[in-house]
Amino acid sequence: MQSISSVVTAPEAASTPVGAEVLRGLAASPKRLSPWLFYDEGGSRLFEAITRLPEYYLTRTERAIFARYADEILEQAGPRPLTVVELGAGTAEKTGLLLKAAVHRQGAVDYVPIDVSESALAAATEHLESKIPGVRVEARVADYTHGIADIPSAGRRMVLYIGSSIGNFEAADAVKVLREVRKRLAPGDLLLLGVDHAKDEPTLLAAYDDSTGITAAFNKNILTRINRELGANFNPDLFRHRALWNPSASRIEIYLESRVAQHVAIPALEMEVKFASGETIHTENSYKFTPESIGAITERAGFSITRSWTDERDWFGVYLAASR
Repeated sequence: MQSISSVVTAPEAASTPVGAEVLRGLAASPKRLSPWLFYDEGGSRLFEAITRLPEYYLTRTERAIFARYADEILEQAGPRPLTVVELGAGTAEKTGLLLKAAVHRQGAVDYVPIDVSESALAAATEHLESKIPGVRVEARVADYTHGIADIPSAGRRMVLYIGSSIGNFEAADAVKVLREVRKRLAPGDLLLLGVDHAKDEPTLLAAYDDSTGITAAFNKNILTRINRELGANFNPDLFRHRALWNPSASRIEIYLESRVAQHVAIPALEMEVKFASGETIHTENSYKFTPESIGAITERAGFSITRSWTDERDWFGVYLAASR
């Protein structure tokens, strides 16, 4: 094994999405890994468990907004028929509330969930088609951040980007992602964006570092995935999950911190990675928004917000925007 300063890569592994991301991220200083690596089959299951934790208010708060306002959201979407496309759909549990409203309004609805997890999409398809007659599912396994291909063009489209997933991106990158969506839409097509609002630090930290350790297991699963797919020898027990609130940037920052000085081998990349005790891998940001900050991002991306809905505590916001 060679040190990271003179790494020689194996072409096959380094050219895969996982291999390329690991090579680039662990060769960087400071080290980092993209949060899309969380979502293999095991990671998707862990995230579903996170959404049911009492500390993790985001999912249940957004679901409550949809439960209360789904019919109103669909009315505000305007003329029928409407095709619903969802980015990072997962198991689409909350989306069913909107799809029920769409079926009630127009008789049937085409639904195109896009996600990197094939197992999550299979679960979503089975659940929605069995529970909501009139929903026609066309699932697509893809990473939408690398380009959104062939969004259906029949009728008007409403793209869902919910769960505050946009918060994982730096502001400039969030604009790029939404501009990529905008390129695939016609003027008047819609974006429904769910975002977490800025709030007190204790509530935010508890949501990303729960008392039962499920969020820590989710974070460490990224190492387990690298072990499985690239033959690495990470010991997840030698890393600590850390969640920090950065008020100046209005974001939660997630890290894996090495508990000891150690070397990790990644044979598929012919790579050895050195960690000092206390050295971190940055795995995720989660930005928290105000109506003004999310309005600025959507405006730069080519959308205009037309309506918004929130919960009684103003913890979470759902924004309907039209493409220009």
